[in-house]
Amino acid sequence: MPNAAHSAWLKTLGQLALVLIGASVLGFAIGKPWPVITCSALGVVAWHYWKLRGVLLRLTARQRFAPDDGFGVWNELDHLLYRSQNEMRARKRRLIDMLRAYRAATAALPDAIVVVERNSQRIQWFNEAANRLLGLRYPRDLGAALGDRLQPLPIAHWLTAGRHAEPLLDIPSPTQPELRLSLRLIPYSDELWLLVARDVSKLMRLEQMRRDFVANVSHELRTPLTVIHGYLDMLEPADKPEWAPMLAEMQRQSQRMTQLVEDLLTLSRLEAQETLPEEIVAMAPMLSTLKREAEALSQHRHTIAIDDLAGVDLWGSTKELHSAFSNLVSNAIRYTAAGGDIRIRFVSEHDGVSLAVQDTGYGIPAAHLPRITERFYRVSTSRSRESGGTGLGLSIVKHVLNLHQARLEIDSEVGRGSRFACRFGRERIRARDHALLSEEHA
Repeated sequence: MPNAAHSAWLKTLGQLALVLIGASVLGFAIGKPWPVITCSALGVVAWHYWKLRGVLLRLTARQRFAPDDGFGVWNELDHLLYRSQNEMRARKRRLIDMLRAYRAATAALPDAIVVVERNSQRIQWFNEAANRLLGLRYPRDLGAALGDRLQPLPIAHWLTAGRHAEPLLDIPSPTQPELRLSLRLIPYSDELWLLVARDVSKLMRLEQMRRDFVANVSHELRTPLTVIHGYLDMLEPADKPEWAPMLAEMQRQSQRMTQLVEDLLTLSRLEAQETLPEEIVAMAPMLSTLKREAEALSQHRHTIAIDDLAGVDLWGSTKELHSAFSNLVSNAIRYTAAGGDIRIRFVSEHDGVSLAVQDTGYGIPAAHLPRITERFYRVSTSRSRESGGTGLGLSIVKHVLNLHQARLEIDSEVGRGSRFACRFGRERIRARDHALLSEEHA
């Protein structure tokens, strides 16, 4: 107990003792001690109840009252209440100032910020940018369902995913279709979500310009490369033996550039597509083809093994999936030294199936794994040039898998090899047609 409160408590006890002693003396003087003591005690209780009433009035009043002069417990309590009220008011002013500052900061943000209640998906608050980007109006839309206010955007299913919702990277604004938005849902408490909408129109235009540029340049390069390649084929090294090394190098480089142009065109085509023509992808013939291609590329320098353990087929584009799988297999062969092992495993998993290409090659340092699927990104430039890679294979794989709602997982250890796994969900699984398989073998 603080010294001031302890002193006030002792003073109050002293006052009570003096009152009771005075009442006893007076009572014995008139010959009626107990009635006098009882009346005095009741008076003390009444006085304390009166002081308690004053405390309750101070607690419930919106105005501040200066404490009365005096001493004792009740005066000390008045001083404590007065001090606590002052501190509370000061704290309230600071909180109000902080809230105003936060609101001013969010209002100045170019991104739309919307606070959404998790269960009901109703709007709790939004900033000024939400007026322009999402068409929300204050106070009309407070308490309204977010999905209803953002029509015609199909976000109801997306909101249901909650913390597992993937960002929507390119959707039209409900008020201005020419504006392209990126939506991100951030759960920041058990009851509230934060919807962040960003204007990515400029980025989308730049990305489209880049895609158009790459596609146009690739198309323009195809014709002169074909001409150069044709003339190189016409030159006979036997006529000029001293030119043989130069002609061989020119032939190799022209083939490499031709492959680079073809990969660029393939990547541009995949980026421009939102969906693919889908069919049943017969995996048994696919795996057999991959093995033949791997053996032809390896030229018996590696051990190639196939494990077809899933016993199912896939639903998707046979052409594009073959391109993706073939890129993984060719990479494994290029970056595995002679005598190494290449294993292609098609297996079932608890949430779908996976096709994994595992090698005993050089491996990839962990620092490079986050960027390994970027176009033209190379772990080792010299090794890539020696192997004839274009730096676009894994980008093509990633885009193909994205179009199939699949994902690429990479595990690698330097000196021990790498494992590239294409994981497909259950919706991509189809029962294998064994009759068709028998006909193909026949």
